[in-house]
Amino acid sequence: MTTAPWRDPALPAAARVDVLLSRMTLEEKTAQLYGVWVGATSDGDEVAPLQREMTADHDWDELITHGLGQLTRPFGTAPVAPALGAQALARAQRRIIEAGRFGIPAIAHEECLAGFTAWQATAYPVPLAWGATFDPVLVEEMARRIGHDLRSVGVHQGLAPVLDVVRDPRWGRVEETIGEDPYLVGTVAAAYVRGLESTGIIATLKHFAGYASSAGARNLAPVRAGVREFADVTLPPFELALRDGGARSVMAAYTDTDGVPASADPGLLTELLREQWGFTGTVVADYFGIGFLQTLHRVAGTEAEAAHAALAAGIDVELPTLQCYGKPLLEAVRTGAVPESLIDRAARRVLLQKCELGLLDEDWEPEPEPTGRINLDSAANRALARRLAEESVVLLDNPDGLLPLAPDTRIAVVGPRAADALAMLGCYSFPSHVLTHHPEVPTGIDIPTLLDSLRAELPDAKVTFAEGCGVSDPDTSGFEEAVARTAEADVCVAVLGDRAGLFGRGTSGEGCDATDLRLPGAQAELLDTLVATGVPVVLVLLTGRPYALGRWDGRLAAVVQAFFPGEEGGPAVAGVLSGRVNPSGRLPVSVPRVPGGQPWTYLQPPLGLRVEVSNLDPTPLYPFGHGRSYTHFAWEDFTGGAEPSEIGTDGSYDISLTVRNTGDRAGAEVVQLYLHDPVASVTRPDVRLIGYQRVELAPGEASRVTFRFHTDLSAFTDRSGRRVVEPGALELRLAASSADVRHTARLRLTGPLRELGPDRRLRCGTEVSGVV
Repeated sequence: MTTAPWRDPALPAAARVDVLLSRMTLEEKTAQLYGVWVGATSDGDEVAPLQREMTADHDWDELITHGLGQLTRPFGTAPVAPALGAQALARAQRRIIEAGRFGIPAIAHEECLAGFTAWQATAYPVPLAWGATFDPVLVEEMARRIGHDLRSVGVHQGLAPVLDVVRDPRWGRVEETIGEDPYLVGTVAAAYVRGLESTGIIATLKHFAGYASSAGARNLAPVRAGVREFADVTLPPFELALRDGGARSVMAAYTDTDGVPASADPGLLTELLREQWGFTGTVVADYFGIGFLQTLHRVAGTEAEAAHAALAAGIDVELPTLQCYGKPLLEAVRTGAVPESLIDRAARRVLLQKCELGLLDEDWEPEPEPTGRINLDSAANRALARRLAEESVVLLDNPDGLLPLAPDTRIAVVGPRAADALAMLGCYSFPSHVLTHHPEVPTGIDIPTLLDSLRAELPDAKVTFAEGCGVSDPDTSGFEEAVARTAEADVCVAVLGDRAGLFGRGTSGEGCDATDLRLPGAQAELLDTLVATGVPVVLVLLTGRPYALGRWDGRLAAVVQAFFPGEEGGPAVAGVLSGRVNPSGRLPVSVPRVPGGQPWTYLQPPLGLRVEVSNLDPTPLYPFGHGRSYTHFAWEDFTGGAEPSEIGTDGSYDISLTVRNTGDRAGAEVVQLYLHDPVASVTRPDVRLIGYQRVELAPGEASRVTFRFHTDLSAFTDRSGRRVVEPGALELRLAASSADVRHTARLRLTGPLRELGPDRRLRCGTEVSGVV
């Protein structure tokens, strides 16, 4: 039997797809442009915005006769055992292959923001915790493990990572972001993409673009970002993840910017993404995002008009299920309202990606591996989750050295997050995302609470517990017991924070936006009550966003911040409290002093900082990049001279120092490089991160850290919309945080103004060498 040309892996992918497209009907080509969400119905619980309103039931057998582009969340919609889920997915793929003329399987996609969002799969720390590690190498390793788990059950595409840069910490999805700095977000996200793509899984960058800049921190609110904010803050992480990570898919954002929805913006999805940046992969809709052009944005009067707008803008695939790209689009093409060439353009991109995945090959089999070998929460996964959690914990303050806790002390553990396993998980972890709708189903993974972990960590300590209050309710009836337990103790560990959820069912998560940055419910009053006992209070925060802590500045014995640290978060935080773990996390977001009036982020121009013309001081209590350790580091032998160094506007400059661990225990320091531009043609952030290096050192050990700065890293968008490097003065600041500058090198850029293109340098090179 002769092999069909499109099934021959010896032929170029483009040639295979061209032959295939030439033989497909309009219905068959269009079928490649949508997914089907088999497990979701119009009367089900919501795991996507407006799911019940936007979901219609479809005849599966009829649909697949024309083929199918994607299968939506076969593991992430309801609890299914991994082995059974893999078998069911393989059966579904065989039915799709057998039903269509060309035998083309579907791409199966899943969420994988904090691990594979599936029952019995490892729940890793949330992305905000990745940012706190300042350790892209470890994040890449995590993504590689996630990718292997996805492949082991037959999944091809992961809807992660999130590259939104935090602009307002009240936004509910802050936990899903990597932080408030575009360089940190971009470098960590690129590492995640590299890890996922290295396993053959398609990484999907989201949300393109501007979603986190929504007005008033309301989910899906309009974006009112200016041209320069969009170009210099919003877009660079996506550039990094595409160029350095190699992501093969991008998800369009729900939001509109200056009146234009991202899902209907050819300037964003085609001109910028494809023509300027050279992206050749697929653009997918955020769930129901195409339908929202009609129902929420009202830039389309019908589903067919919404389909036309999205397809013309550059969205290739409608997710999660067919609505606009089905019959409405087919009819519009037949009447001539939509050119068939748009269908061909998108179908070609989809089929090329399927060809890359091997789905068009003659010998492709839907069974990924023997189901008996599937383990989505292996010991290796858990060990990595533990390491990532340990590196992410931030010691904000320890003024009198109370931490680490004495091994035989009396500890009162108080607070609503201490004895709840879900306190460790973000809203896209399966137990928080899906299992809340299935209370009869066990969690599927072991998630030690902080209370249990602390008892295991300090077996000789006397540990008592009182909840004190709930997470979000105002009831104070539990205060009395909390005070009684605290009065009997040598130290109180107050464990406060968020409950992750969706669409108002939590205090953090998608659709769980905050009016201000006060601790939820009665937790602030509980903390006041505990402090008033006179017993030293160690505050432990398990949250998805930063909260204002100025009310307790100078009143607490220590403050520990963990951003939803995952299934191994309990032992990780307990290890920091006991001293087994030397904290090394650094803040990926600033911690404000007061609930209002704080800067949205540290990236403030001069008028965004403290000025005498306003009585409101926006200076954060703990700045971006801040974090303490149980050891001490000396920063020695800095290379920057007293006089400014001259380099051309296309030049480079190396800046170095030696970091020495002067304490008596191993630890990690994070050296951060910031840029200060004293005078520019437009206002610029006072400082912004352009490089960083995590350095792990044994007691007495030292390492030489060198940053290789190139002037491209000083570029910004000028008044005419060009990205330029301007001649003039610059400062490179080596710092332990955005506010803790240790050394400064002054530069003077000489020569002409340079205009940069999309091939500009995006990274600051670093080099670490041992010092004898």
